[in-house]
Amino acid sequence: MAVLEIRKYPDEILKKVAEPVTKINGELQKLIDDMIETMYASNGVGLAAPQVGVLKRLIVVDTSVRQKNQSLLVLINPEIVNYEGEVLSEEGCLSVPGFTTKLSRKEKIYIKAFDRKGKPIEIEADGLLSRALQHEIDHLNGILIIDRLSPLKKELFRRKYLKLKK
Repeated sequence: MAVLEIRKYPDEILKKVAEPVTKINGELQKLIDDMIETMYASNGVGLAAPQVGVLKRLIVVDTSVRQKNQSLLVLINPEIVNYEGEVLSEEGCLSVPGFTTKLSRKEKIYIKAFDRKGKPIEIEADGLLSRALQHEIDHLNGILIIDRLSPLKKELFRRKYLKLKK
């Protein structure tokens, strides 16, 4: 296993839509293991394949540190099929280090996906797990947390962040 480089804003790959996974093979299993190791090494609760430069619809999420009765999830081709409610909460991103913002997300979501062996699974999530899953699925669709800001806040963020990066 290896810790992979996490792509950071404004890397163009983060704006691209990931392709569905069509083969579950040894190469994919290695990517999954590397993503898990990278997520833990970065103290994250989730990681999407585009964040490590791979445009595949694959995410790993583990909210067990902050949410009871949770464990590591590996989701291939995840899709939100239903949702309920809205909740506003603070959110950050490994690809936008040092930045957090309050974002509105669905309170409860229902997901269909495949596990790392290709078995279909369904998940009902709320709390931090719901937020983390929505955040990582956004990455699969080329959406960053800053894309969910108002136009004015987004422009202020962009100017400040890029100035700090110089």
